[in-house]
Amino acid sequence: MKELAGTLHRLRRAHRYRSRRVLDGAQGPEIAMAGRRWLNFCSNDYLGLAADARVVAALRDGAARFGAGSGAAHLVCGHGAAHHRLEEMLADFTGRQRALLFSTGYMANLGVISALAGRGDDLLADRLCHASLLDGALLSRARLRRYPHLDAAALDEALARDGAGRIRLVITEGVFSMDGDMAPLAKIARQCRARDTWLMVDDAHGLGVLGPRGGGTTAHFGLSPQDVPVLVGTLGKALGTAGAFVAGDEDLVEYLIQHARTYLYTTALPPAVAHATCTSLTLARDEHWRRDRLQALCRRFLHGARQLDLSLPPALQAEPAGENDPPLVPIFPLLAGEDARALRWSEALARRGILVTAIRPPTVPEGSARLRITLSAAHHEEHVDRLLDSLAQLGRSLHES
Repeated sequence: MKELAGTLHRLRRAHRYRSRRVLDGAQGPEIAMAGRRWLNFCSNDYLGLAADARVVAALRDGAARFGAGSGAAHLVCGHGAAHHRLEEMLADFTGRQRALLFSTGYMANLGVISALAGRGDDLLADRLCHASLLDGALLSRARLRRYPHLDAAALDEALARDGAGRIRLVITEGVFSMDGDMAPLAKIARQCRARDTWLMVDDAHGLGVLGPRGGGTTAHFGLSPQDVPVLVGTLGKALGTAGAFVAGDEDLVEYLIQHARTYLYTTALPPAVAHATCTSLTLARDEHWRRDRLQALCRRFLHGARQLDLSLPPALQAEPAGENDPPLVPIFPLLAGEDARALRWSEALARRGILVTAIRPPTVPEGSARLRITLSAAHHEEHVDRLLDSLAQLGRSLHES
């Protein structure tokens, strides 16, 4: 075990050692941890549904009706009525023929990519795609190539160079989780359709947040199921519960039921969680005020961050163009560059009772360590103002440390 100890020592010296935090209560804008209260600005609970009383009540009701666990894989005897109802609701929500539940978003991406591509196939993926998408590509044994982040022109050149039929799948996120930027999906979808290539979009951070009724990035761009034939979403972010799904046409879902190993060979999501998600999905779809409130809080934070001249990405530093400016994503990277600097910033905020995690490689590229600030519809204006005030008080350390 000496080599393991040595690796851990090197991680500590490189400021890349990661430690878990133990929360003492429910997820929310204010959390209990280590005997004190914290303002939480690093959760993905974008709509504030994780601790909503109606979702919690539905979870209790689901446990009373269906028990605590599913007992088996979906194809054995673990696929219950709650799972089936949620899949039907997700298909309707996304405008697809079918949806298929997975236990986690990671498992969804591994299962979908490795089922749809294999040896002899080519995959093209955005360079900043999530680790689960890259791991799915590696597991498939297809040839993976990565195009520059958000560069639709480079993607089009790659598609044209390789010719129709060689590229099995183009893979991108809808909203990129560490940068908070949106893929140019309308352009990418046109390019893929012109080259007869499947497009897979992981919309984990867009679902519920963007588009009419919270339909996500694809809904924001007005894209059809034919434009995006493979759509992946998670339930543990804006929808506030746990699990994931893939949505598409009848043949896609039936094919994945037969071939996606992370669906075939794992215990189904607890049916109580699926039951609770039916409630949170309804709330996310119908309570438009959550997205309106989230946008207002995002604008408030961005305005204050610009006034403080914080080290935001260039796209967020630019002034809005007008009424037709795209909606804001509730992910704001505060770029530090060096790992140690990001840690110092996070620790300085922690001393003020504000929780913002330092994000370091390999989660982000080398030299791009950052604080990842996220907002929720459950936050209040005074929460945002307190965060901005704390960032202002850090002043010199944010610019010079």
